[in-house]
Amino acid sequence: MVTTKEIGDEAEDQALAFLQGQGLRLIKRNYRLAHGPRMFGGEIDLIMQGPQGLIVFVEVRARKSSKFGGAGASISFHKRKSMVYAAQQFLMRYRSPPACRFDVL
Repeated sequence: MVTTKEIGDEAEDQALAFLQGQGLRLIKRNYRLAHGPRMFGGEIDLIMQGPQGLIVFVEVRARKSSKFGGAGASISFHKRKSMVYAAQQFLMRYRSPPACRFDVL
């Protein structure tokens, strides 16, 4: 029996291959910030960089069917907030943050 983790890992592998085929370079996979009693955590599946330096934060979703709106519909307000927080923390490593965007695959 295939686990949801294995399904997610396979979806990430496929997304990564697709994005690399589009000319993006992997910076970090499964970027995570720890949760703590007074700390808000965050997580981003793939962080990619485009040829012009654009940083692309990628959320990968896989669903068995689109009965409830498809993969994009599964991204809640809390998940979006978590992704933005993680992206802000990641971008703090740059003296002058590059342009960035969020993609969902």
